[in-house]
Amino acid sequence: MHVECCGSGDPILFIHGMPTNGRLWRAVTDELRERYTCFTIDLPGLGKSPKEQYGPHYFQRLASQIDALRIENKIEKWHVVGHDAGSAITVHYAHYFQQHLDCMALLSPAFFPELRPYYLIEPLRKRILGELLAPLICVAFWQIAMHRALEVSKTDREVFNDFYKPFSGITGPWKFMQVLRWGKPEEMLAQVPEFLHELLIPTLIFHGSEDPAIPETFARRASSLIPNSRMMILDSGHFIPLSQPRSVAASLAALFESRSAQVTGLPIT
Repeated sequence: MHVECCGSGDPILFIHGMPTNGRLWRAVTDELRERYTCFTIDLPGLGKSPKEQYGPHYFQRLASQIDALRIENKIEKWHVVGHDAGSAITVHYAHYFQQHLDCMALLSPAFFPELRPYYLIEPLRKRILGELLAPLICVAFWQIAMHRALEVSKTDREVFNDFYKPFSGITGPWKFMQVLRWGKPEEMLAQVPEFLHELLIPTLIFHGSEDPAIPETFARRASSLIPNSRMMILDSGHFIPLSQPRSVAASLAALFESRSAQVTGLPIT
């Protein structure tokens, strides 16, 4: 997976969701880089990372790749932050490698088997129909739905272009289709509710009050199942790291500093 790193201090790994890439986190890492070493990755098939085959052990393979990155950088423990599908990868990583996490943060958590793909995406997940409709749906999704969700008129145009780049060109619509055929949520995410109670690390869960993609019940359910967690609602749509980077960064720093104080036995101020 393509990896970028900035800053210095305690390490944080940021995991984006679909259909974005590591660029999602830049405004957040710009706020944190003076105190933390910030790693961002591009998930397979997104950003600058090549696509991988999906399968029943996809999340476990990703977790192992992420831990290989930790080992490569000689990190004993780090904080891990995920958005959307990146939250699903985050909790799977915590499930397999909890001993290497200090804190966890989940933004717009999309990891329950009741998850329903966005209505424009659903046809792409069907064989033959998806192949036929890919060009039309890709245009509608990116030029209408994502423009509105990202508030492109207010957001740096570069952000939209970075997200869209892997799916531009003649073959782009079918690349987009293949990325979205990652599996059925009711199967791929079936085990998540069963292991969330085992994740004992301090956890912060964010939900956007105007999020049209992920219901607030998902965030509340996650908060009720993860023992050492709390939930925050921000004035935001789905893409919280873009619309509320300072609030996210400040809340993350407070969580990490509180954890550090607990570990070292220093008073929390």
